[in-house]
Amino acid sequence: MSVVGARPNFMKIAPFAAAIRRHNESFSKEDDHGRIQHILVHTGQHYDIDMSDAFFRDLGIPDPDVNMEVGSSTHAVQTANIMIKCEEILLGERPDWLIVVGDVNSTMACALVASKLGIRVGHIEAGLRSFDRTMPEEINRLVTDVLADLLFTPSEDADQNLLREGITEGKIKRVGNIMVDTLLSNLERVRSGDVLKRFGLQEKRYVFVTLHRPSNVDGRESLGAILDHLDSLSRQLSVVFPMHPRTRKTVSQFGLDHYLNDSKGLMVCNPLGYLDTIGLVDKASFVLTDSGGLQEETTVLNIPCLTLRPNTERPVTVSLGTNTMTSLGVSWRGYQETVGWERQNRHYPAFMGRSYGGANRRDSLSVQGLTRFVTVI
Repeated sequence: MSVVGARPNFMKIAPFAAAIRRHNESFSKEDDHGRIQHILVHTGQHYDIDMSDAFFRDLGIPDPDVNMEVGSSTHAVQTANIMIKCEEILLGERPDWLIVVGDVNSTMACALVASKLGIRVGHIEAGLRSFDRTMPEEINRLVTDVLADLLFTPSEDADQNLLREGITEGKIKRVGNIMVDTLLSNLERVRSGDVLKRFGLQEKRYVFVTLHRPSNVDGRESLGAILDHLDSLSRQLSVVFPMHPRTRKTVSQFGLDHYLNDSKGLMVCNPLGYLDTIGLVDKASFVLTDSGGLQEETTVLNIPCLTLRPNTERPVTVSLGTNTMTSLGVSWRGYQETVGWERQNRHYPAFMGRSYGGANRRDSLSVQGLTRFVTVI
């Protein structure tokens, strides 16, 4: 059984689900011993159905077998609701393994329930650390990794984080970055699309923005400063900002609608599916974000990224020079100095490359090698 709950999970579960499908295709339908039964559970933590469905469609993820439909609430209420429903499902299905991905509330909640029921837990994207416990995701990572029986890490720094925390080496399996599998597998489709034409944009003449963290968008002062900054930036380059419905509501509550209505260069739209998102990232002058995943995706695509956060759980993106931690104090000249106008000749390292979920690896989550990733049977 595997669990997803929000947008960041979808890109990580897609290669895993595809690998199980490839594995099962090598066995007859009557061969129950060889085939793997995969139950996909969606907690519904990502409460906008259209946003969720778009990612499932774009990534070819099978429809969930179960949808908890827990919706949005406070961290405590949402986590509690997920745990209650997860316990019912696990008691009914009794899977050999529960696979959780990433660092959302669903990840931690389901790992905790499974662990108490004696069901083995595997954590995909284990070991990432921002060392900032004011971030809810950091708490989720720490709890999940303590409970997991196998920890599938994307990079050496993640391995070292876990070893430093006392996790035994035998539990740690460095499998590479499964999110890069999704990116590279879909890049041809992305680049054959027409998203720039639909948005009326020119390559390298716009900035792509995603901001969703409470520290940036839940306070009037911070959100107002961000919109004022984007308004100024939009006089130099077009700014594309897919805005979460919750943030749109907050903009109205704070009386900041004039930024959305009066700025000609600021293009605010509804959240986008995976293919359109990557299509816009791929041709942007640079990306301004507080997302963890986009820091890695821009590194692979060699697009300068400015991250509106004081820290990151993905330090390799900073050390490679594609990602810079930034603040609202950066001026337009500072943007030019930080990212330049041309892509520099950088290449993402092998350990950020395709994971053992990659279809073109003989030791991958392919027909021959699924059990090298997780001993499901």
